[in-house]
Amino acid sequence: MGSVTGPQRQFPSGADYAEALQHTQLCFQHPELKGARPELTKLGLPRAISGAFASVFSLTSASSGQRYAVKCFTRHVPDQERRYEAISSRLAQLDPVELSQPWNLGFEYLADAISVGRDRYPVLKMDWVEAVTLSSWLDDNHAHRFAVERLADRFEALTRDLATHEIAHGDLQHGNLLVASDDTLRLVDYDGMYVPALAGMGGTERGHRNYQSPMRGNDDFGVQLDRFSAWVIFLSLKAIASDPALWNRLHEPSGEFLLLTEDDFKNAGGSTRLRTLLAHPDRTVSGLAEQVRALAFQPLDILPPLAAAVPGQRVAATTVSGASGGGAATAPGSGGLPDWMAGHVSPQATPPPTAFSGTVPDSFRTRTPLDIATAVLWPLMLGVAVFMIVTGLSAPPIASGAPLLAAVALTALARSRRVERAQARAAMAELTTELGRLDDPVKAGEKLRKDRAKFDAAEATRTVDYPRAQDKLTARYHAELKEAEKRKVRKQRDMDKKIDALAEELRRTLAKTLADKQAAYVRDQLSRRLIAQSPPHGIGPKLAARLAAEGIRTAADFTGYRPVQNTQYNSTGAVLVLSSGRVIDVHGIGEAKAIALDVWRRDLVASARARQPTALGAQEQRAIEQGVASRRTQLMSQRKAVEAETDALREKARRQLEDNQKRLTRENTVAGEQAQQQRQEFGRRTVALQQNSALHRTLSASVEAARLRQRGLSFPCYLRFLYVGR
Repeated sequence: MGSVTGPQRQFPSGADYAEALQHTQLCFQHPELKGARPELTKLGLPRAISGAFASVFSLTSASSGQRYAVKCFTRHVPDQERRYEAISSRLAQLDPVELSQPWNLGFEYLADAISVGRDRYPVLKMDWVEAVTLSSWLDDNHAHRFAVERLADRFEALTRDLATHEIAHGDLQHGNLLVASDDTLRLVDYDGMYVPALAGMGGTERGHRNYQSPMRGNDDFGVQLDRFSAWVIFLSLKAIASDPALWNRLHEPSGEFLLLTEDDFKNAGGSTRLRTLLAHPDRTVSGLAEQVRALAFQPLDILPPLAAAVPGQRVAATTVSGASGGGAATAPGSGGLPDWMAGHVSPQATPPPTAFSGTVPDSFRTRTPLDIATAVLWPLMLGVAVFMIVTGLSAPPIASGAPLLAAVALTALARSRRVERAQARAAMAELTTELGRLDDPVKAGEKLRKDRAKFDAAEATRTVDYPRAQDKLTARYHAELKEAEKRKVRKQRDMDKKIDALAEELRRTLAKTLADKQAAYVRDQLSRRLIAQSPPHGIGPKLAARLAAEGIRTAADFTGYRPVQNTQYNSTGAVLVLSSGRVIDVHGIGEAKAIALDVWRRDLVASARARQPTALGAQEQRAIEQGVASRRTQLMSQRKAVEAETDALREKARRQLEDNQKRLTRENTVAGEQAQQQRQEFGRRTVALQQNSALHRTLSASVEAARLRQRGLSFPCYLRFLYVGR
């Protein structure tokens, strides 16, 4: 027996290892593994957990009672021994006190440890941990927000431990992250691990596709290996902690992912799952989702560590470019726009309100000849009026006021023809016209407020309805999966019952065939015994002839007799029962002779049965067994067909879910774009309202100022201007 070495080595299969592990006393030499008890399946074989290039078995040491996970390799890994020795050495140097949690499991690389056939092969002996995978833990605990949030923090602490010690696991995913009973994490499967001693070597695997960056290549092997998968897992845990419904909405039962898959990274624009996280109202969730989207197509060596996301969620402000979120406060220089407009209206300088361009004079300037004539007329008319009053030339006293009225009328005419008055009238008309063109700011503001409130209510409804519609689609999808599974279980249970009944069917068929064969033999033997050749006691040739005439020639032609009462002669007769069940009355056959015939037949039956075959022939039995085997094969095929039918139903339900989700997302995206346009329109209306309000105030102030200036053009002011000149 020799060890298998060299790159061309052929390793055993998982089944070969399972067969060898039935005899651990012989296949192992290691004291902890020699004679160890493997965990067995229902068939009594060692239970294997198979992976890409190894099978893991659970063994309990006979000497210490310690339980171990033993990994047996099924294919060659380059530099296997060197890698495992380097990893083992590095992990052994870790001080448990310095670690955030006991995630490090002890393991030992044992060269030439197990014998399979004539050769020996290496194994990994690892400590066994009682824990569940991360996805299984989330199945049971996703509704407990605090527990999930705490686990997210512990996961971040684990990645910080790895980074601090310059270690990269290489395949961070739900199956390699186990959650112990105290809700702390355990890290398993160190095959692709990077430690400083392996610097310069290539990687042996590329990790689970649903957790790795599309940019990861075969040459990537260093401390940065875990960064993208760490962001993906951290995002998933934070999102579930914020919104537990996301687990049922984005995760699939038994799915090989948490919330996002490889397709979501490669096709972020068409990813329903990623868009759901990007649009999530929780800023932490949307920010982390934006970070994952941004990191998906960046080289691994420039990706930021997960620790960048934790202190105060700095990722939302620093490393996340273009993170979603509507600003709540108005930025300086934003023109005093309301909070809800931040991010919806482009910053621009608000144009100054348009001021009235004309000028309203506030006094009269140079006197005209008409002004001079009016000034001269007033004393003259006043003198005439006084003269008329004194001399009594005016009969009615009121007539003496006529000259004064004429002076007033002439003065009013002269004032109205002043250019200052014309300018004032033109200015006031222009101001009034401009003011009339503007909407009432109060009414316009109230209409804008109502339109905005109506829009906000519709958006709030849409925001609530969208996740509800997603949940409804997901619930219907899970209901269809559940119904398909129930239908499959029901049909397979019926198939299993039929398959289990085949053994009894085989037994009954064999027994019936043998009974039929024995009955045929007995009938054949009876048919060979002619009554005429060996008649029973008391049956002569005449009676034998009468019996033959009635169809009873051999012992096989009748089965017995029945006594009948002859009322005419008050005696007991007999009728014979034919093989067909019909009864006949043969003249001369009374009860005594019928008994003799029956006894004769019974003796022949007993003699034939003593000689009848006791077993079926090999060919006969083989034909029956083949028939039952054919039936078993048919039932097994039908059982597989049920599985295929169920898979088809699952696939149909999945496609329908994806189509409906895409439709729903498309509709929501269109509605969101329309809402964005509406917000911009509200922004434009708000800016216009602000400008209109400012202009309305300016024009109103100008009108009021013009009215004040017009006081300098009043009648008394004109009279004063006539004589004073100002």
